[in-house]
Amino acid sequence: MAGNKKKSNMRKVVAAKCSLMKKMISEKDPRLKANQEAAQKSKEEEAKKEEAKVVPHYSSSLYFTYNMNLGPPFRILLDTNFINFSIKNKLDVIENAVKCLYAKCIPCITECVVGELEKLGKRYKVALKIIRDPRYQILPCLHRRCSNFPRIPIHLNFLKTSFGTYADDCIVERVTQHKCYIVATCDKDLKRRIRKIPGVPIMYLSNHRYSIERMPDAYGAPRY
Repeated sequence: MAGNKKKSNMRKVVAAKCSLMKKMISEKDPRLKANQEAAQKSKEEEAKKEEAKVVPHYSSSLYFTYNMNLGPPFRILLDTNFINFSIKNKLDVIENAVKCLYAKCIPCITECVVGELEKLGKRYKVALKIIRDPRYQILPCLHRRCSNFPRIPIHLNFLKTSFGTYADDCIVERVTQHKCYIVATCDKDLKRRIRKIPGVPIMYLSNHRYSIERMPDAYGAPRY
């Protein structure tokens, strides 16, 4: 009897050990975190091998850094602070731009800049009145946030009070896509961003007159 009891006890111990062994996960189990990470890394490496190299697109109008798209009539893309500084210095935008470039100039303003001026309040009413001049061309914004708004006729653009994108980002995006603009700004951060884009001149205000950089053909600009 004693021998049978020992055998039964031994069987129970062996069965318990077997059950523990069954509960343990093998090292190759895909549910383990290390195995999941390794599988993800291998997938990423395969994807990198398969995807083609992205080559940056350069405009066909550029000859090195010289922009062949620029020519009279010049399209000048105005920033909010450039308009405000021109008003403070009592400078007419179109007249002084013509003096600087010795050619016809078309001042252009994006919808984001109009929205920014409207948000600034009553202090900038004069700037909004100047923009209403028919000689100023208002450009519809094509980026995602502005495209969500219903399209309003150009002569009623001033009824829009809020647009969805920071005006500097809008200007940089437009200038990178279309190399036919001169950017007019006095903002240091925006100037730094535009200098990284080849073939885009910058118009700014210095000594109560307009000057331009990165454009050797501007014969009316002051020489230092």
